[in-house]
Amino acid sequence: MLGSEFLARSDPAYRAGGLAFMLALGAIVVALAAEHVWGLTPCPLCLQQRYAFYAGIPALFAALVLVASDRPKLAGLLFFLISLVFLANAGLALYHAGVEWKYWPGPDTCAQPPGALTPLGGGKGVLGSLEQARVVRCDEAAWRLWGLSFAGWNVIGSFVISMAALQAAFGATARPKHHA
Repeated sequence: MLGSEFLARSDPAYRAGGLAFMLALGAIVVALAAEHVWGLTPCPLCLQQRYAFYAGIPALFAALVLVASDRPKLAGLLFFLISLVFLANAGLALYHAGVEWKYWPGPDTCAQPPGALTPLGGGKGVLGSLEQARVVRCDEAAWRLWGLSFAGWNVIGSFVISMAALQAAFGATARPKHHA
């Protein structure tokens, strides 16, 4: 089963699940590159939006393995749960985008970085910490492409991943079980 038949899969559940997996993987790679390569420091809401990807990517992989192992009901259930996780993430990203556009206030945790007032600023005390602290605000987009910030693009990406996972869920439960 794990030979050429596995690689040549053409069933809808595997295609939709594979698409969701690749989109999720690509999105988190871009987010991590923006932080570690391009130097864009994420705000607390940005970091919260990554949780769906950190949990969703391994879960999508597991669901794909279940599809390949002819466990369609379990794969369908897992794809459905993943779909809900990314739909909720799209909602969180929409909230964040609204904060950036000043439609509503953001959470208090976005006003100052965690630990900014601790006396651990390299032995310089509280004032030294304040001098070195860089406040990353949730209501200021660090980057925009075609008018959308990372949060705005995450609304779209998470929604598309959610719909692909949902399509994979329905495809997995609708496909007949293969017998070798």
